[in-house]
Amino acid sequence: MKWLALYRWLHLLSGITWIGLLYYFNLVHVPALAEAAADKEGPGPRAITTYIMPRALQWFRWAAVVTWLSGAAYLGRDLMGAFTLGIGTNNPALTIIGMGAWLGTIMVLNVWILIWPNQKKVLGLVQATDEEKARARRVAFLASRTNMMLSIPMLLFMGSASHGLPF
Repeated sequence: MKWLALYRWLHLLSGITWIGLLYYFNLVHVPALAEAAADKEGPGPRAITTYIMPRALQWFRWAAVVTWLSGAAYLGRDLMGAFTLGIGTNNPALTIIGMGAWLGTIMVLNVWILIWPNQKKVLGLVQATDEEKARARRVAFLASRTNMMLSIPMLLFMGSASHGLPF
């Protein structure tokens, strides 16, 4: 029982970190980069991409992993029931938490398969031509925006599983 409390606390804390950074990137970071690029007398976007972006992305991607793993640990023996959406169990809670778990899984895969590999090109951590960087920037942007949109129903399902349906 003590482990369940730890898993839940870790899941909440890492989830807040992950989704908070997701919202920061989409609502603050992207517009700030555009403003920095347009400000010819300021330090430019390089200051943001050199000092802030690598650290923020490190927290972002590892918070995603810890969120997923702690959520899986918290679900424990109900993990398979959640990922099968409770089919055959007549347990609507498994269907609800399962929907949230699937959305979170898609989101963590987006982080590691689409966002991070492309951001490495954009930041110059991996060799890429200007054309490859432009494409990588677009892919990372779209995957990040997709995650932001998926986070809304994901949070709804996660909250609904333990606090009842909101409708």
